[in-house]
Amino acid sequence: MDRWLQAIRPWVMAGLAVPALTLWALALADRLGANPAEALIRGLGLWALRLLWLTLLVTPLRHWTGWAALATWRRPLGLWAFAYALLHLAAYAWLDQGLSLVAVWRDAAQRPFILVGLLTLLMLLPLALTSSQAAVRRLGWRRWKRLHRLVYLAAALALLHWAWMRSGKRLYGEVAVYGALLAGLLGWRLLQAFRSTRARAPAATDRPPFRGHG
Repeated sequence: MDRWLQAIRPWVMAGLAVPALTLWALALADRLGANPAEALIRGLGLWALRLLWLTLLVTPLRHWTGWAALATWRRPLGLWAFAYALLHLAAYAWLDQGLSLVAVWRDAAQRPFILVGLLTLLMLLPLALTSSQAAVRRLGWRRWKRLHRLVYLAAALALLHWAWMRSGKRLYGEVAVYGALLAGLLGWRLLQAFRSTRARAPAATDRPPFRGHG
Protein backbone atom coordinates (compact mmCIF):
# COMPACT_ATOMS: atom_id res chain seq x y z
CA MET A 1 0.00 0.00 0.00
CA ASP A 2 2.81 2.45 0.83
CA ARG A 3 4.38 1.97 -2.59
CA TRP A 4 1.01 2.53 -4.27
CA LEU A 5 0.38 5.68 -2.22
CA GLN A 6 3.80 7.04 -3.19
CA ALA A 7 3.12 6.26 -6.86
CA ILE A 8 -0.26 8.02 -7.06
CA ARG A 9 0.63 11.02 -4.88
CA PRO A 10 2.04 13.23 -7.72
CA TRP A 11 -1.03 12.51 -9.85
CA VAL A 12 -3.47 13.25 -7.05
CA MET A 13 -1.69 16.49 -6.15
CA ALA A 14 -1.63 17.61 -9.78
CA GLY A 15 -5.31 16.72 -10.06
CA LEU A 16 -6.16 19.10 -7.23
CA ALA A 17 -5.69 21.97 -9.68
CA VAL A 18 -8.73 20.73 -11.63
CA PRO A 19 -11.46 22.16 -9.32
CA ALA A 20 -9.93 25.66 -9.46
CA LEU A 21 -9.45 25.54 -13.23
CA THR A 22 -12.99 24.27 -13.70
CA LEU A 23 -14.53 26.94 -11.47
CA TRP A 24 -12.61 29.74 -13.22
CA ALA A 25 -13.50 28.38 -16.67
CA LEU A 26 -17.20 28.12 -15.80
CA ALA A 27 -17.18 31.60 -14.29
CA LEU A 28 -15.53 33.15 -17.34
CA ALA A 29 -18.03 31.32 -19.55
CA ASP A 30 -20.88 32.67 -17.36
CA ARG A 31 -22.02 29.14 -16.54
CA LEU A 32 -22.08 29.31 -12.74
CA GLY A 33 -25.67 30.38 -12.34
CA ALA A 34 -27.27 33.77 -11.83
CA ASN A 35 -24.31 35.12 -9.84
CA PRO A 36 -21.13 33.54 -11.23
CA ALA A 37 -18.79 35.78 -9.19
CA GLU A 38 -20.37 34.71 -5.91
CA ALA A 39 -20.41 31.05 -6.99
CA LEU A 40 -16.71 31.23 -7.88
CA ILE A 41 -15.72 32.89 -4.62
CA ARG A 42 -17.69 30.44 -2.50
CA GLY A 43 -16.61 27.43 -4.55
CA LEU A 44 -12.93 28.25 -4.08
CA GLY A 45 -13.49 28.84 -0.37
CA LEU A 46 -15.26 25.50 0.03
CA TRP A 47 -12.38 23.69 -1.66
CA ALA A 48 -9.93 25.44 0.67
CA LEU A 49 -11.98 24.14 3.60
CA ARG A 50 -12.15 20.60 2.23
CA LEU A 51 -8.40 20.46 1.65
CA LEU A 52 -7.64 21.87 5.08
CA TRP A 53 -9.77 19.15 6.68
CA LEU A 54 -8.07 16.49 4.54
CA THR A 55 -4.70 17.83 5.71
CA LEU A 56 -5.78 17.43 9.32
CA LEU A 57 -7.04 13.91 8.62
CA VAL A 58 -3.71 12.63 7.27
CA THR A 59 -1.99 11.97 10.62
CA PRO A 60 -4.93 10.16 12.29
CA LEU A 61 -5.46 8.11 9.13
CA ARG A 62 -1.77 7.16 9.07
CA HIS A 63 -2.01 6.19 12.73
CA TRP A 64 -5.12 4.04 12.23
CA THR A 65 -3.99 2.29 9.03
CA GLY A 66 -0.23 2.05 9.55
CA TRP A 67 0.35 3.46 6.04
CA ALA A 68 3.60 5.37 6.61
CA ALA A 69 3.57 6.87 3.10
CA LEU A 70 0.61 9.06 4.07
CA ALA A 71 3.08 11.26 5.96
CA THR A 72 4.27 12.61 2.58
CA TRP A 73 0.73 13.71 1.70
CA ARG A 74 0.22 16.18 4.54
CA ARG A 75 2.53 18.97 3.32
CA PRO A 76 1.27 19.17 -0.31
CA LEU A 77 -2.34 18.95 0.85
CA GLY A 78 -1.70 21.82 3.27
CA LEU A 79 -0.10 23.90 0.53
CA TRP A 80 -3.06 23.23 -1.76
CA ALA A 81 -5.43 24.31 1.02
CA PHE A 82 -3.46 27.56 1.35
CA ALA A 83 -3.44 28.04 -2.44
CA TYR A 84 -7.23 27.68 -2.61
CA ALA A 85 -7.61 30.10 0.31
CA LEU A 86 -5.45 32.59 -1.61
CA LEU A 87 -7.54 32.09 -4.75
CA HIS A 88 -10.67 32.57 -2.65
CA LEU A 89 -9.33 35.91 -1.40
CA ALA A 90 -8.13 36.93 -4.87
CA ALA A 91 -11.53 36.22 -6.43
CA TYR A 92 -13.28 38.16 -3.67
CA ALA A 93 -10.87 41.12 -3.89
CA TRP A 94 -11.13 41.24 -7.68
CA LEU A 95 -14.76 40.43 -8.42
CA ASP A 96 -16.35 41.86 -5.27
CA GLN A 97 -14.10 44.79 -4.39
CA GLY A 98 -12.42 45.75 -7.66
CA LEU A 99 -8.92 45.00 -6.28
CA SER A 100 -9.22 47.96 -3.90
CA LEU A 101 -7.48 47.34 -0.57
CA VAL A 102 -9.44 50.22 0.94
CA ALA A 103 -12.70 48.59 -0.14
CA VAL A 104 -11.58 45.23 1.27
CA TRP A 105 -10.73 46.74 4.67
CA ARG A 106 -13.96 48.74 4.71
CA ASP A 107 -15.94 45.58 3.95
CA ALA A 108 -14.05 43.68 6.67
CA ALA A 109 -14.96 46.39 9.18
CA GLN A 110 -18.63 46.19 8.21
CA ARG A 111 -18.92 42.41 7.89
CA PRO A 112 -17.05 40.55 10.65
CA PHE A 113 -17.04 37.23 8.78
CA ILE A 114 -14.79 38.86 6.16
CA LEU A 115 -12.39 39.91 8.91
CA VAL A 116 -12.37 36.36 10.30
CA GLY A 117 -11.58 35.04 6.81
CA LEU A 118 -8.64 37.43 6.48
CA LEU A 119 -7.35 36.39 9.91
CA THR A 120 -7.59 32.74 8.87
CA LEU A 121 -5.46 33.36 5.81
CA LEU A 122 -2.90 35.34 7.83
CA MET A 123 -2.66 32.42 10.24
CA LEU A 124 -2.13 29.94 7.42
CA LEU A 125 0.59 32.09 5.84
CA PRO A 126 3.44 31.26 8.31
CA LEU A 127 2.47 27.59 8.13
CA ALA A 128 2.81 27.61 4.35
CA LEU A 129 6.09 29.53 4.51
CA THR A 130 7.60 27.06 6.98
CA SER A 131 6.38 23.86 5.31
CA SER A 132 9.79 22.84 3.92
CA GLN A 133 12.42 20.60 5.53
CA ALA A 134 14.78 23.58 5.52
CA ALA A 135 12.32 25.47 7.73
CA VAL A 136 12.13 22.51 10.11
CA ARG A 137 15.93 22.54 10.42
CA ARG A 138 16.06 26.31 10.96
CA LEU A 139 13.30 26.38 13.58
CA GLY A 140 14.08 23.08 15.23
CA TRP A 141 11.55 20.27 15.45
CA ARG A 142 9.94 21.38 18.72
CA ARG A 143 9.38 25.01 17.72
CA TRP A 144 8.25 23.97 14.24
CA LYS A 145 5.72 21.54 15.73
CA ARG A 146 4.38 24.16 18.16
CA LEU A 147 3.98 26.65 15.31
CA HIS A 148 2.13 24.16 13.12
CA ARG A 149 -0.38 23.39 15.85
CA LEU A 150 -1.87 26.74 14.85
CA VAL A 151 -3.52 24.85 11.98
CA TYR A 152 -6.30 23.82 14.38
CA LEU A 153 -6.98 27.43 15.35
CA ALA A 154 -6.91 28.38 11.66
CA ALA A 155 -9.40 25.59 10.93
CA ALA A 156 -11.69 26.80 13.72
CA LEU A 157 -11.57 30.35 12.31
CA ALA A 158 -12.25 29.04 8.80
CA LEU A 159 -15.29 27.18 10.12
CA LEU A 160 -16.50 30.33 11.91
CA HIS A 161 -16.00 32.34 8.70
CA TRP A 162 -18.08 29.85 6.74
CA ALA A 163 -20.80 29.52 9.40
CA TRP A 164 -21.11 33.29 9.73
CA MET A 165 -21.38 33.65 5.96
CA ARG A 166 -24.13 31.02 5.86
CA SER A 167 -26.05 32.48 8.80
CA GLY A 168 -27.92 34.89 6.53
CA LYS A 169 -29.68 31.98 4.82
CA ARG A 170 -29.63 29.74 7.92
CA LEU A 171 -27.82 26.96 6.04
CA TYR A 172 -26.05 25.13 8.83
CA GLY A 173 -26.22 21.47 7.73
CA GLU A 174 -22.81 21.24 6.06
CA VAL A 175 -21.28 23.53 8.67
CA ALA A 176 -22.40 21.13 11.42
CA VAL A 177 -20.82 18.17 9.60
CA TYR A 178 -17.49 19.96 9.19
CA GLY A 179 -17.68 21.16 12.80
CA ALA A 180 -18.22 17.60 14.05
CA LEU A 181 -15.28 16.37 11.97
CA LEU A 182 -13.03 19.10 13.35
CA ALA A 183 -14.12 18.37 16.91
CA GLY A 184 -13.34 14.68 16.37
CA LEU A 185 -9.90 15.42 14.91
CA LEU A 186 -9.04 17.83 17.71
CA GLY A 187 -10.29 15.35 20.30
CA TRP A 188 -8.05 12.66 18.83
CA ARG A 189 -5.07 15.01 18.94
CA LEU A 190 -5.72 15.88 22.59
CA LEU A 191 -6.07 12.20 23.47
CA GLN A 192 -2.73 11.43 21.78
CA ALA A 193 -1.06 14.29 23.65
CA PHE A 194 -2.51 13.05 26.95
CA ARG A 195 -1.28 9.50 26.32
CA SER A 196 2.16 10.78 25.35
CA THR A 197 2.38 12.83 28.55
CA ARG A 198 1.36 9.86 30.68
CA ALA A 199 3.90 7.64 28.95
CA ARG A 200 6.71 10.11 29.71
CA ALA A 201 5.71 10.66 33.35
CA PRO A 202 7.40 8.30 35.85
CA ALA A 203 4.95 5.85 37.36
CA ALA A 204 4.50 5.92 41.11
CA THR A 205 5.45 2.26 41.33
CA ASP A 206 8.78 2.96 39.63
CA ARG A 207 9.93 5.42 42.30
CA PRO A 208 12.47 4.19 44.87
CA PRO A 209 10.92 3.53 48.29
CA PHE A 210 11.22 6.24 50.92
CA ARG A 211 13.76 5.17 53.54
CA GLY A 212 13.58 8.17 55.86
CA HIS A 213 16.55 10.12 57.24
CA GLY A 214 19.56 9.04 59.13
